[in-house]
Amino acid sequence: MHTPTASPATDANGQGNACQAQANTASACAPSAISREFHNFLADIEDLIKESTSLTGDELARARAKLNDRVAMAKTYAEAMGDNITQHARQTASETNDYVHAQPWKVLGATAAVALLLGIVIARRS
Repeated sequence: MHTPTASPATDANGQGNACQAQANTASACAPSAISREFHNFLADIEDLIKESTSLTGDELARARAKLNDRVAMAKTYAEAMGDNITQHARQTASETNDYVHAQPWKVLGATAAVALLLGIVIARRS
C-alpha cells in the first residue's frame, strides 16, 4: 500500500507532481494528474481490500484509519486541483476581457471570419 508523505512538490502518494509545482500550468496538467491520483487511490483501496481479509481487531482498525486518511488526502487534492483550475479560468477570462477591450476591431473581424466559415460549412452539409 502506498504510504503518503506530503510535501509542497509531491502529491498525496509522495510522488513528484510537476503540475502542483507550476501553478500557472495546472489546468494543462490537471486531467493527467487527476487520472494518476485516481489510479493511485484505487490501487490503495485494492491493496487494503486484499490485506483486510486476514486482518483482525486492531489491525483492521489501523487499516480503516489508513483508508480514511487516504480518502481525506484524495479529497484535499481534488479540491486543490479544482481551485487551481478555477483560478486559471478566471485569469484567462480577465486577460480575454482586457484584450477585447484593447483590440475590439481585431476581435470583431476574427469573429466575423469564423462565423462566415462556419456558415459555409453548414451550408455545404445541407
